[in-house]
Amino acid sequence: MEWLDRLNQAVDYIEENLGETINYERAAQIACCSTFHFQRMFSYIAGISLSEYIRRRHMTAAAFDLQSSDKKVIDVAMKYGYQSPTSFNRAFQNVHGVSPSAARTKGVLLKAFPRISFKISIKGDAEMNYKIEKKEAFKIVGVKNALANEYGRKLCQSTSILGKNN
Repeated sequence: MEWLDRLNQAVDYIEENLGETINYERAAQIACCSTFHFQRMFSYIAGISLSEYIRRRHMTAAAFDLQSSDKKVIDVAMKYGYQSPTSFNRAFQNVHGVSPSAARTKGVLLKAFPRISFKISIKGDAEMNYKIEKKEAFKIVGVKNALANEYGRKLCQSTSILGKNN
């Protein structure tokens, strides 16, 4: 599972450089693949895009910095790669639901997005007991609905089925 170790090493690089500019090409080099494939592989395995993961980790670290120090909001914004307090404020509010200055208030509820790590878990290796039972006949009643997307195009038919015993 060498590729898994390399992927975790790339995450180590990202975590070590949260307070600096993160070089996607360097992270991809650590994972031994192209930047394009690294971003696709990360998104597929993690279920979140690489840029979104980094943004959430920046906002988690920024919230910690704001709560545990007297640093100015603009200094924290610059540390995590934001060039203006407005863009930092907007990103911070999107993640935490409060402004960066309100994050300093004691008891305020903030979100933390923990560091990601990749591991393989294999399931299905245990035996399973089962038995087949014969049931009496029963009726099935259903309702058919058409589903459409936001543009009004028909996507598929949905059927709800309710079982009724005789």
